[in-house]
This record gives sequence, C-alpha cells and structure tokens, in this order.
Amino acid sequence: MKLIKNGTIIVGNGETLTNASVLIEGGKVTQVGEVELGEEPEQVIDATGLYITPGLIDVHTHLGVHEEGIGQPGQDFNETSSPITPEIRALDGINPRDKGFDDARKAGVTTVQVLPGSANVIGGEMVTLKTSGNVVDEMVLRRPSGMKAAFGENPKRLHGSKGHAPVTRMGIAAMFRQQLRKAQQYKQKLERRENVEDNLGLENLGKVLDKEIPLRAHAHRADDIVTLLRLAKEFDLDISIEHCTEGHQIPDYIAQFNFPAAIGPTMSTRSKVELSDKGWETAGILNQAGVSVSITTDHPVVGIEYLRMSAIQAHNHGLEEKDAWRSITLNAAKHLGVDERVGSLEAGKDADVVLWNDDPFNGSSYVLRTFVNGEEVYALD
Repeated sequence: MKLIKNGTIIVGNGETLTNASVLIEGGKVTQVGEVELGEEPEQVIDATGLYITPGLIDVHTHLGVHEEGIGQPGQDFNETSSPITPEIRALDGINPRDKGFDDARKAGVTTVQVLPGSANVIGGEMVTLKTSGNVVDEMVLRRPSGMKAAFGENPKRLHGSKGHAPVTRMGIAAMFRQQLRKAQQYKQKLERRENVEDNLGLENLGKVLDKEIPLRAHAHRADDIVTLLRLAKEFDLDISIEHCTEGHQIPDYIAQFNFPAAIGPTMSTRSKVELSDKGWETAGILNQAGVSVSITTDHPVVGIEYLRMSAIQAHNHGLEEKDAWRSITLNAAKHLGVDERVGSLEAGKDADVVLWNDDPFNGSSYVLRTFVNGEEVYALD
C-alpha cells in the first residue's frame, strides 16, 4: 500500500483537487481526494506543493518497432513487400528495450499505442501497452487495438516508385475497397460453413467489419479525410482519423460522423506537401466542433518526451486547458478503448501515477516520479 498525500491532483476528467491524496493498493487506485486509512501504508510520499496526475497516454507511436539510434536494423514498422498486409502485427516487431520507452517513463507517459507505419494501404494490427516491462506480452493492455490503414502520399510514393499499384489516390481507395470486399466475402463463406483457404489477413479484416476493433487510418489532407469517411460509411466501420492535419478546414463535416481524431505530430517540420497547412490550431478547432481530440507525437517523428509540450502548444493556440489535458489522458484512453483501466485517477483504475514538481502545463515543470501499476519505474534522482 502506497499513499501520495497533500498534493494538487489533476484527475484527468476535468477535475482538479487541492490538498488531496491518492491511495494505491495491489497496483490499483483505491481512494482519491480525502483518504481514510484502515492501516498504515508501507510507503508515504509527501506531495505538499507538488502535482499528482494520471500517467500520460500517446495514442499513435512506433515505439519499439522503429527503434532510435540503430538505423535499418531497428526499422520493423513497414512491411513494404506488399501494399496490403493486414496479416501482420506490430506486437511481433516491438523491442521493449528501445530507448524510447525510457524517454516515455521519464516524461510521465505510461500508456502508448504502437502502430505499423503508413507505407501500406492496409498496414496490419496495432497494440496498446504500458511503457514499463522487459517482455512485451506482459506489457499489453489491449491486443489488438486497431487495424492500420493509410491514405495520401505515403502509399502511392513508396509503391508507385516500384512501378506497381497504388500510384494515385484513386488507386489507394480502390485497393482498400477491393480488400474490404474480399474480407466481406471471406466472412460470409465462413458463416455459411463453406470450405475456404485459410487467410490470416482477411480474418483480421473480419474483426474490423465486425467492429471488434476500429480501423485507424493515416489521413493528413482534407480530401483524404473525406475519402476515409466515405469508405467508413460504405462499409459501416468504426474508425479513428490519425493525424487529421487539415481537419481544421472541414471541422463541421468531420464532426457529423462522431469519430475521434489523433492530432499530430504538429511539432514536426512540413516535410511533405500534405503537411503544408499544418498548425497548432487544428486541435482547438476540431474540439470546438465537437470532435473528440487526442494529441500524438507519432514517435519517433517527434520524441515521445514532447507529448506534454505538444498539448501545451495546442492549448496556447485555442484548445482549452482542461481539454488539452484530456487529449493526453482520458480522451486518449477512450480513443484506445482502455478508459476503464487508465486515463484518470479514479478508484478501481490502474495506479499509473506521475508526480510533478509544478503544474504540468507550466512548460518548465518536470517529472519527479512515475509509477506504472503502482510500481515506481522512474525517479529523478
């Protein structure tokens, strides 16, 4: 049993509690606010003058599958042998010893979603996991947590340069549509108990058609976002819009569909044409329109240690502070379908807790301690 007492708690759901405490037992939060003790805790941390928050969440990363500092040997995030690879899993390429996991813990990031890259029209399954551990299977929070798809420049540039489809945006949409139809037919044959050749990719796409997992689609430009929404309506899919860079151009249209958006990595440069209208105001405009917004670094495009700073910048450009905070805590947890476990400091949830020297939305503040499942995984000293 651990007690962190007398701090300012940013709960994650919009509430802030002063002179409040968090009680941790068995890896879970058991009490928040005014704590009543039945017995003396094993560890007491005095947080007077400090801030206590839930662990931060990055909804779109390539941690462990695009390792830092080792070049090609660590690039396991794009299976570019084909533009259609729904059979692959990010889980099978993650190295939990990637330095990015250390950076995440130091920055108070305790949950991440790891995705395949955006080279393929359909890229494979993703996984949501905690940032602490030596065996990736023991770090998993949700498996799978989505199916990756990508629209726009990346698939047509990579595969078009090889002289095969897709070469255009039309080709990307057609290839996506054709593969979903194949998955529908495969699923119907299985339901009719027909003999079919085993196809892992079509089986995985069946999870998307059944809404067991969402389709999470890379789409920067407004026209690519509209194409994604058109296809989601055609196949009755649950989706999330990943990046949504030009979402501020069509916020009311996006809001009609009631799908969440992962905004970022806005701290990156305008490295390609579809990023030419990138700006910090996008999150605030979409949020104002009623879109559920999360912030992402797309690590290692932007280092995961800058997740909080990205949320601060979004706040500085129009996203209300409470919504900016939710974009990297509770909204992010809902985006990933794990909000019953993480995203806020509430009784019954995992004890993913961060202790800060000052208000986290003060850019000069820093993490003193990070706990995952109640265990200390980082301390400043």
